Amino acid sequence: MSNNLQNQRTFALVGTGGSGKTSIAEMLLFQSGIINRLGSIEEGTSALDYEPEEVKRRGSIQTGFANYLWNKNPHSLIDIPGDSNFNGDMPYLLKAVDGVVLTIDAIDGVRPQTRKLWQQIQEAELPSIVFINKMDRERANFDMALNGLSASLEIKPIIFFMPILEKEAFVGLVDIFAEKALYFQEDGNTTEKEIPEDLKDEAQLLRDISVENIAESDEILMNKYLEDGILSPQEISDALRSAVLKREIVPVVVGSALSNRGGRRLLNLIDKLLPSPLDRNPYLAADGAERKADDTQSAAFVFKTLHDQFSGQINIIRVLSGSISSDSILRNTQSEETERLGTLIYLNGKIQTPCKDILTAGSIIAVAKLKNTATGDTLSDEKDLFTLGLPALSPQLITYALAPKEKGEEDKVYAAVQKLLEEDVTLKLARDEETGDTLLSGMGQLHIEVSVEKAKRRSKIEIELKTPKVPYRETVRGTCQVQGRHKKQSGGRGQFGDCFIELSGTNRGDGYQFEDAIVGGAIPRQYIPAVDKGIQESAARGFLAGYPVVDFKAKLYDGSYHNVDSSEMAFKLAGSAAFKKAMETIKLVLLEPIALITVSMPDEYMGDIIGDLSSKRGKILGSDSIAGITEIKAHVPISEILRYAPDLRSLTGGQGIFTMEFAHYDDAPQPVVEKIIAEYQSAKEAE
Repeated sequence: MSNNLQNQRTFALVGTGGSGKTSIAEMLLFQSGIINRLGSIEEGTSALDYEPEEVKRRGSIQTGFANYLWNKNPHSLIDIPGDSNFNGDMPYLLKAVDGVVLTIDAIDGVRPQTRKLWQQIQEAELPSIVFINKMDRERANFDMALNGLSASLEIKPIIFFMPILEKEAFVGLVDIFAEKALYFQEDGNTTEKEIPEDLKDEAQLLRDISVENIAESDEILMNKYLEDGILSPQEISDALRSAVLKREIVPVVVGSALSNRGGRRLLNLIDKLLPSPLDRNPYLAADGAERKADDTQSAAFVFKTLHDQFSGQINIIRVLSGSISSDSILRNTQSEETERLGTLIYLNGKIQTPCKDILTAGSIIAVAKLKNTATGDTLSDEKDLFTLGLPALSPQLITYALAPKEKGEEDKVYAAVQKLLEEDVTLKLARDEETGDTLLSGMGQLHIEVSVEKAKRRSKIEIELKTPKVPYRETVRGTCQVQGRHKKQSGGRGQFGDCFIELSGTNRGDGYQFEDAIVGGAIPRQYIPAVDKGIQESAARGFLAGYPVVDFKAKLYDGSYHNVDSSEMAFKLAGSAAFKKAMETIKLVLLEPIALITVSMPDEYMGDIIGDLSSKRGKILGSDSIAGITEIKAHVPISEILRYAPDLRSLTGGQGIFTMEFAHYDDAPQPVVEKIIAEYQSAKEAE
């Protein structure tokens, strides 16, 4: 078992959208014999991008999975979408792998999004290899891409191969450590030759730097290198793997996935340098307990859920420790239900192959038709229960309201979208009690649009997207005293409630406060909570523009009652009447929600971004520039950036990224107040 674990490789392909991750996966599967032809994302024939929405948009929108053998060793890869709309669950995905292949586009180099991805890789403490892709394209620049690794990502790169260009055509590689040239043939294989004269000096310099960097990772080896000036191939190899596992250095490979160039070199380095399950740190439970890969008790992490048109829900699991088979019976430590795994399935894109093997730690496998298991759950042997501690996921960035095309089908819309939540933990579905809207929150506009497309396709129901109401709030300034009186006589027992309240504004964020200042039994104790409830219910409906009234205090200081006609309902209505009268007297203010937005982009777009944010009534808080990438922080009204993603994409040519979170409420300017009130009055008249 230990030998099998030592040879297992489980890794993720990570990179920005358009950097060619899925094409790299295609190349690896082709070189390892899993597929017999290279598919094309552009033509919709990729093995891993097979969802209708992926074919339509020519890009990954869901995680892809594949298994292959290399040097007779089992390898599993996960292809993580590069678009930030579709990789919000990346912390879960990285929990399922032992290493990463980071893809860099040789044309654009390190992008703002690359920095964010690299930060997540570092937080997950995963050893990595960098593949500089698209060297066969016009404007490809190996030096620029390489420099970005150290300058922007602070990576210490170890260059294994440098490109050979003839008349700007990518024709081969220089193997830095073997000191030879490899020229590409039509089938992607290579022919060995001497290193071209014009590259020998550069290749020797890169080799010397790489050997020195490797030696620096080991004090004993460094001393030997300083004394002798040379290291044996075995010393270099051993120190290299050790330094990669400690994340002190990062190997760099270059190639072109679409041209099937560089794949074998990448496969060899993955097999040789990336960690096995035995090399990774133990998994930690929420209570601090550890679980090592070679522990005998079985545990598995459900890190992704997919929908299959034939099998329904499919859970993708990573075996953390022990072993599993189709006969395994494990306990879901979250739901506390027992699950029999049943049929295990190897996934290679949409191709599903039944698995009859006993799977050990590091294996990625799919399980169909588990009854009470969802993404984020841990399945564990009952003899030694283990619950994996989960990393935090990024909050949703944008919310849209959903409506059926045909009235009366609101519940069908809700049910159709709710099914998506089983496979996408970055979606959030809710009903807005204020507006009655069904609200869908996600990682961006494209994320919401694609999710709705899926729901429509699967459920055969027409769903319309509309921008939801911005969650404005109302508040009060100053103080007033009013009487609320409810009296009704309609034969028999009547209704009577009478209260006096003092209503005043409080500090921002203090919320609602109620003070009972009744003395002498002016209102019986059992009726006082009813007054409080009447005020709260009226405040929730708003007054100025229909938004909840917040940050105020209601002091109940006097009143009267009738021995027969008074009741809780009468005093609730009296409290509501007092609140409405106060709203007619006191100064009202409309508050608008403000977001903290952080925008990252290449330096040359800084002026355009600041100008655009300022035009959206944003207040720039500061900026910081590192290695050609600027990060700007600003406070901006949420109403101005509900559709910020396409604006940023247009301004930066797709090279900008942003995150935003709620910051605080602020007084809305008068033009905004007048507009909101006018819309509210118009809507009331329409009713």
